[in-house]
Amino acid sequence: MQKFIPPIAVIIAALLWSVDGFLRQELYSVSSFLIITLEHALGAIIFLPLLFRRWNEIRSIGQRGWISLLWISICGGVMGTFFYTKALSYIQYIDLSVVVLLQKLQPLFAISLAAIILKEKITQKFLLLAGAAMAGGYLVTFGTDSMADWDEKTLIAALLATLAAFSWGSSTVLGKHALKRLPFTTVTALRLLLTAIVALIILVMTHGSLADISLDSHQWRILILIVLSTGAVALFIYYYGLKHLPASHATLYELTWPLSAVIIDWVVRGRILSLAQIIGATLILGSMTLLAQEKRND
Repeated sequence: MQKFIPPIAVIIAALLWSVDGFLRQELYSVSSFLIITLEHALGAIIFLPLLFRRWNEIRSIGQRGWISLLWISICGGVMGTFFYTKALSYIQYIDLSVVVLLQKLQPLFAISLAAIILKEKITQKFLLLAGAAMAGGYLVTFGTDSMADWDEKTLIAALLATLAAFSWGSSTVLGKHALKRLPFTTVTALRLLLTAIVALIILVMTHGSLADISLDSHQWRILILIVLSTGAVALFIYYYGLKHLPASHATLYELTWPLSAVIIDWVVRGRILSLAQIIGATLILGSMTLLAQEKRND
């Protein structure tokens, strides 16, 4: 049972991320970098006591450790979130094509980089499960629809989503690299703090004066809700799972995201799942179950 906890942690994080788009649509009029800065700054404040407790450990982080931390902060925290937020804004936060690109392409980047950087062993059985899971992700989101039907804004959103997929896929691999040397709590806290600092620098450079930037009370409530659910808290849970899993496995468990997003769409908007989506959901759930079984037998 103990070995099922890390996969469950990644799945819980992915379930939280599946409602992220619904929350962020309330921040449609706010600058992307302002959202990134504030949500990571608030998260860093929550985890600040951990940084003080681990200060001696942080001081001993070597060059490779800091490179990994900066990479996951800049690519995963700043650029990935920026590309994702901009992609959502292009399709007005309602088109699931962005979600499918993120979740179909991210595993490809993560699995490839995990084999190259982390020297993770990629078995034939794993590749078959990965292919089945990603095919399921496509069917869950698109059904039998074709990408040829996309309009110009959706194509731009798809490009941005692909960039986000690379940013987050590489962040998974470099995050695993950092987690080999540091506790997941320290990695979470440093990721939040470094992302907030980098995003603030970009925000100042792009906006000049910050005096005219503000949020109303409703937007503050949504932002705090994001931090306490799909933001810092989800990241904390995810890094716990990633600490105890190969990066290539963790990225496949994240395919829970498009599956749960479609289910939420069904519950909230009453959209009935098609046969293709049901087949896709079965492929995802079956692949993840077999993957967890394979991990248990390692």
